[in-house]
Amino acid sequence: MTVLIHWYDFLCFIVVVGSIFAAIWMLLRHEENDGTRKCTTKYESLLLVSQPDEDNGNVSAEWTQPNHVGSYQLWTSCWRNLNPVWLLITRLLSFVIMARFLAWDIQVHGKIMFLYYTEWTFILVIIYFALGTITSAQGCWENSRKPINENNGRNSSVGTNIAESSKSKTTISFWANKVRATVKVQSYHEQDAVMEIAGFWGYLMQTVYQTCAGAVVLTDIVFWFLIVPFLSIERVKLNLLMGCMHSLNAVFLLIDTALNSLPFPWFRLAYFVLFTSTYVIFQWVLHACGVSWWPYPFLDLSIPWAPLWYFLLALIHIPCYGLYALIVKLKNGAFSKWFPRAFVSIQ
Repeated sequence: MTVLIHWYDFLCFIVVVGSIFAAIWMLLRHEENDGTRKCTTKYESLLLVSQPDEDNGNVSAEWTQPNHVGSYQLWTSCWRNLNPVWLLITRLLSFVIMARFLAWDIQVHGKIMFLYYTEWTFILVIIYFALGTITSAQGCWENSRKPINENNGRNSSVGTNIAESSKSKTTISFWANKVRATVKVQSYHEQDAVMEIAGFWGYLMQTVYQTCAGAVVLTDIVFWFLIVPFLSIERVKLNLLMGCMHSLNAVFLLIDTALNSLPFPWFRLAYFVLFTSTYVIFQWVLHACGVSWWPYPFLDLSIPWAPLWYFLLALIHIPCYGLYALIVKLKNGAFSKWFPRAFVSIQ
């Protein structure tokens, strides 16, 4: 089969490939930190690095930088007196409801819906809530098994412990319900196992969360402000199902954002760019294999205006991601002023 490639298609290739290289450069500059250079971005990396304990030679759970994210932030709330179980319930309900709507969409429209970016985003959000549910369940389970700290008889809320632990540079803190407890790992093998689990799942969950944020904004904005008013796309008609598929993702993610303790550094915009680039390349591969139908008209490489569409699509990632970053910033700024005793700001 012969694939017809126009000269302006190379401009589209340059836009996508250039975006991929820019994203990889950003990640190499900020995400990869071996401890030899100083972090310039808060919450730069979620990967923990073990260091020897100067007192007894054992390996203790230490941060290489003070601004790294603790594993507790994956399952605790930013509200001091809110039991983490509520965050677990919220994530579980979000996962179940979204999975049900996804099944409904597949039942009505068939597997062809997986060709749409909306479906990719919806599945990514479901994956985030699945990871969040598992992490919250594990955290709450470990929480319930922690004994009361004999050296500290007074009760303290989870949120207060978060605020105190954010200032600590030497130990990983775990919580019990309304009880402060600190665990220091004594053996190298135990430490290595704990660090690997916390680092990997923390990295994965944080990455999926921030990728979802940008993708959800992009999906819903394009649908409600471009496709519905101006474009006519096969199988994309405004009805109850389509409305829910392009709104529930944002609603549930915003609810989770209002409750969770996850940070939102800017440089992870790169993962959002890579996610969209993967989808675009997937569409190119399909058309190279003989598929002539494009799920979105602005991805069609046969029109002379294609390079402009691709360039605008690349640029829109910045305001989409920035809008969600602004929401997180407003959450920390406004809630910390309105509820100074109840809210713990994640700076």
